[in-house]
Amino acid sequence: MDPANIYADPRTRNVREDFTIDQGWSEYTAEEHGTWDILYERQMQCLPGRACDAFLQGLQALDLGKGGIPDFEQVNEELMKLTGWQVVAVPCLVPDDVFFEHLANRRFPAGNFIRKREQLDYIQEPDVFHDVFGHVPMLTDPVFADYMEAYGKGGLRALGYDRLKALAALYWYTVEFGLINTPHGMRIYGAGIVSSNKESIFALEARSPNRIHFDLERVMRTDYRIDDFQQTYFVNASFDELFRCTVDTDFGPLYERLNPCFDFTPTAALESDRIYTRGTQEYARAGGRKHNVKPV
Repeated sequence: MDPANIYADPRTRNVREDFTIDQGWSEYTAEEHGTWDILYERQMQCLPGRACDAFLQGLQALDLGKGGIPDFEQVNEELMKLTGWQVVAVPCLVPDDVFFEHLANRRFPAGNFIRKREQLDYIQEPDVFHDVFGHVPMLTDPVFADYMEAYGKGGLRALGYDRLKALAALYWYTVEFGLINTPHGMRIYGAGIVSSNKESIFALEARSPNRIHFDLERVMRTDYRIDDFQQTYFVNASFDELFRCTVDTDFGPLYERLNPCFDFTPTAALESDRIYTRGTQEYARAGGRKHNVKPV
């Protein structure tokens, strides 16, 4: 949704200066609550053994499966005790500066509407299921919660460097579509995967995508797809690795090195990449795989 037209949208109610609104929990219909339940039950049939422990434990801690669309006030009561985060309702995708400001202050903006039954498998604009089921459980993990705050603070700084595309890629390949290695094998944690029935399976089990060990600059130089399953996933060794590389990196010189446009396509495999073989924690150099590099 175009932020300039926010006040004309029928879903908006008393939009505040920070783009937040009341969730309007009492206004959800029985069908809307039922849609949440269908989506929840479907995901819980495929996520055990595929989603990381932090995500599954977050679902349980916040009691997101008790039935119906969660009430943000109830979610926030527990979430605040765990990591100091809270969920705030927004009517649409918010401007970059507003989004970063919320994250930097431990507020996660979540859509307050839910998709239609005919959109169970795909919806272009993030809804309450994607945002709350997909994102919020990870905010119960202290290290990941710190990473999200650090990302928001880094975003505010990036506004002055004209490198928001690169920062968006970092969010896309971690928060939305990240994989992590665990003692029990590779697992998913990105919200775009755990909230998608088909991609939850595809990300770990399909033969086609590259699964590349996380490298900050490599990630920020890589384009991504918004209209299909990802053909590249980046794999973290731990959430501590993700957090440390964010807070320990001086992003100023990094932004200056990066091109305004992406250097690598979403399917690129470079000789320097450490690519994990499907279903294992082992990786190898890309070797003779063809480079797929955009001109800049």
